[in-house]
Amino acid sequence: MSETSTENKWFYEEKGERLGGIDEATIISMIQSKRLGYGSLVWQKGFSGWVKLEETSLRNHLESISPPPLTGKHISNAVIWVLAFAPILGYFLECFVAGFVYNGNENRVLRAVDSGHFIYITIGLHILLSVWDENRLQKAGINTDRFKVWIWLAPVYIYQRTRILQHNLAYFITWMICFAFMIITNIGTDSATVVDSPNREWSPQSVEEALGGPSN
Repeated sequence: MSETSTENKWFYEEKGERLGGIDEATIISMIQSKRLGYGSLVWQKGFSGWVKLEETSLRNHLESISPPPLTGKHISNAVIWVLAFAPILGYFLECFVAGFVYNGNENRVLRAVDSGHFIYITIGLHILLSVWDENRLQKAGINTDRFKVWIWLAPVYIYQRTRILQHNLAYFITWMICFAFMIITNIGTDSATVVDSPNREWSPQSVEEALGGPSN
């Protein structure tokens, strides 16, 4: 690429690809059509590297369309924290649904849950919360195009969210701990249900015991 070919030309990033160069009128048209927006990466000769669109002379064209997005510290994290505990919440939801299916027979409930017969409940919970959170980010003006594809894989979505919003890894680490806890717990309950009575009645208290909580 010669120096003359990049003179006064704009380049932009889209879906991980470097595209351009285009003249200023064209990139302004892309801003007006909302193909490019806050958070879009652009480059022009003279820049030390790729920068966000709003950090360039084109910022006024962005502001003529919509106000800037909320910053990370002003974004609500209520939904993402629920998502961080979703591995445990999903397990309890699976137990409750299995309890109705198997008429409260604890041994059959725990066997079914630990065998993954109701795992779709936990997966669905993760996807629902991820979609909900991503929609809330869009309403806050955050460009989610670069990571919304990961709503189907919660830990990656959570991690990408921390990077985009420049948050610490607290809720990502919490999810990892909860996930690891459930893996260890399932291994323990697998052996516990083998020696349990096949006709024992299921209750929330008994699930707590299976998870290692206090028994009365």
